This record gives sequence, C-alpha cells and structure tokens, in this order.
Amino acid sequence: MDVHNVNIDISAVEPKQYPKNRYPEIALVGRSNVGKSSLTNVLINRNGYARTSNKPGKTQTLNFYNLDDKLFFVDIPGYGYAKISKAQQAKWGEMIETYLTTRKPLKGVVLLVDGRRAPTDDDLQMYEFLKYYEIPTLILATKMDKTPKSKWNKEVSLLNKSIDLRDGDEIQLFSAQSKYGKEQVWEWIENKTEVH
Repeated sequence: MDVHNVNIDISAVEPKQYPKNRYPEIALVGRSNVGKSSLTNVLINRNGYARTSNKPGKTQTLNFYNLDDKLFFVDIPGYGYAKISKAQQAKWGEMIETYLTTRKPLKGVVLLVDGRRAPTDDDLQMYEFLKYYEIPTLILATKMDKTPKSKWNKEVSLLNKSIDLRDGDEIQLFSAQSKYGKEQVWEWIENKTEVH
C-alpha cells in the first residue's frame, strides 16, 4: 500500500476515546525500544513521523495513526520497562488488555521482538495472550541489520523453537535501516484488512 496522508487522529487511554470511524486496525505491540516507531516510519515512507526515542516507556497512550482514511496503525505502549511504577504498569496493562480484547475493528497484531536474541518472557506471554484471544499475529524480528545475513536462518530457527506458533501466524525478519521485510509486512497487513 502506498500511503499518501498520515495523521495521528487520537491518543486514547479508554474505549470512549477510540476513533468512531470503523476503519480496520492493526496494532503494533512489543517491548520498549524494540522498534515500533521505526517500523511505522518505514511502512508509511516518512522519516521521523513516529518519534523514536532512546528513553523507553515514552509511549503512554494508544496512538491511532490514520492512513489515507482507510486503515489505522495503533501504537501500543511498550512493555517490560522496569523504571515505571507497578501501579503505572498495572494501568497500562489494563488499557492494553481492554483494547486488544474488545476492539472490533482490530484485524491483527504485529508483535515486534528483538531479532538479535531469544524472545523474552514478556514476549512469550504477549504471544500466548494473543493466541488465547485468537488475534492473528505477525511476529516481526527487528534490528536484523545488526545481525550478519549468514546467521538469519539461525535466528528464525531460534524463534520457531522458542515460540509455539499457531497455524496461520507467521514470522518475518525486518530491518528499518535496509527496509528488508517491508513488502512482506504490508502484504500481511493487506491480507488481514483487505485494504490496498
């Protein structure tokens, strides 16, 4: 999909703030600093539109990116960031769980994991949660530019061993720098949303 217009329509913390227009939605989920903003910028062909930060825990709301009045990307706060209080973590957890389990226009989730290492317990828990609620999931191994290509097959094999993949879910390698995997991610999104 070629994206022409992008707006952050809404930053929401509860259902009454979600967008009223029912475009299909794809949620981007992952640990803090795993590369959700970089992925968004590559997919929408904009440098720096989704702000990347060296400070984990920056995203604190559900950010709805409106793409051409056809589709929403929903940037979900990163998990696994230790420096926020337990109370704040619980609040975020509730906000994320409410969105993922009740939102009808949600068509799928891109779960970002750091491709340079084995998935964390948080990653595995998130995937089990998505599986339990039968939400179609693309597991995206990011930062692959930092791993020699000769080791990519090994990374995929490690992911396959670590994650009990449900039929229909997929693993895709991705590099924001080289844009490797961009077309495959769009293909997956288009299949789930029927937006082209």
